[in-house]
Amino acid sequence: MIFTSVLIRAQMTAMLAMTQHRQKKVPIILHNESDQAKSWSQIYIEDTQKQSIPAITAWQLNERMYGELQGLNKQETANRFGKEKVHQWPRSYEIPPPNGESLEMCAERAVAYFKEHIEPQLSAGKNVMIAAHGNSLRSIIMYLDALTSQEKLARFREKLDEMFN
Repeated sequence: MIFTSVLIRAQMTAMLAMTQHRQKKVPIILHNESDQAKSWSQIYIEDTQKQSIPAITAWQLNERMYGELQGLNKQETANRFGKEKVHQWPRSYEIPPPNGESLEMCAERAVAYFKEHIEPQLSAGKNVMIAAHGNSLRSIIMYLDALTSQEKLARFREKLDEMFN
């Protein structure tokens, strides 16, 4: 079973990964957003079901929501909000950007989804693939590693320093 965010980038990653899978099963995206999307996702032919693997989309696995920072580069963000805030938001675990999510908020939704939908599959002995995004995946890994919020923040800062330095 494949769990992926609703963003096409993650879905394409899942599709590409499955082309390399030894069983050559075809991922079938199962949408849960509306009744119409669910009906479009149904597989009606038994032979098709045997050759496919379900790919479940979930907005909870999406990347962190950056709010008013979305689409702005570092300089534009600094001009609009100040250099101190630009330095603070990505490095803070608890402080969200304007109309956006903090790393903590992103972690809460991603880990809650993992606990409710993915852990039961793993507990049942199922093979699971998760195609998502940096912050949501890191949050799940940190949950699995049972890190404290201070350890989580240190890891996030470590990754940010690697990206920006």
